[in-house]
Amino acid sequence: MLRPKQGLIPEHIHVSGNAVKIISWNLLRRTGATVHDVTQLIEAEQPDILLMQEATEEIDLLPEIMGGYYERAPLPGRIHGVACWSRREFLRQPRACIIPSGAVVKRHTLIIEYPGFSLANVHLSHGQVLNRRQLRRIAALMPAPCAILGDFNLIGPTMVPGFQDAGPKAPTHNMASVFPIRIDRCLVSGMHCVESQVLPVFASDHRPIAVRLVY
Repeated sequence: MLRPKQGLIPEHIHVSGNAVKIISWNLLRRTGATVHDVTQLIEAEQPDILLMQEATEEIDLLPEIMGGYYERAPLPGRIHGVACWSRREFLRQPRACIIPSGAVVKRHTLIIEYPGFSLANVHLSHGQVLNRRQLRRIAALMPAPCAILGDFNLIGPTMVPGFQDAGPKAPTHNMASVFPIRIDRCLVSGMHCVESQVLPVFASDHRPIAVRLVY
């Protein structure tokens, strides 16, 4: 069960209204979560939307198994990329948008639009200056209400004007298999996070994060 976030719900917001449950998970390409692990997570947690990073072509089987709507955008020259599975129909086909990239790995974000809100699924670079530049670029593409979720590879404050760090605060990954850090994040603008949780370790080196957002 998602854990409620106390004191963050404005009086005019009704949780029973426009709410959406989103899970974000870095699958760990090749050696991590399989499509069957992903379906197990969906069945257990019942998200409206599942955002994935390091998703390979095996994950393309997901809509055949679970139904719903799906899009995957491999990173240039890589076997993996960002992907989205959704119970809700997309407002329009999700699109991959290029963001500032490092010399080795070219990056993009997957923009997903729904009636009433939009999402960006991200897997950012490791450089702590570069990934903040990437976030600011993505934020400029996103009119409120919106949220940016994924593997930020970022330590400390995100420093994105107009967005709040609204996800769970527990560690999501062990750096070098030793040091616990929180790099899987959720930023919101014009949305309110009313519940959040880091889910148990399962099949990958990243723990999934789950949020319920009201818009």
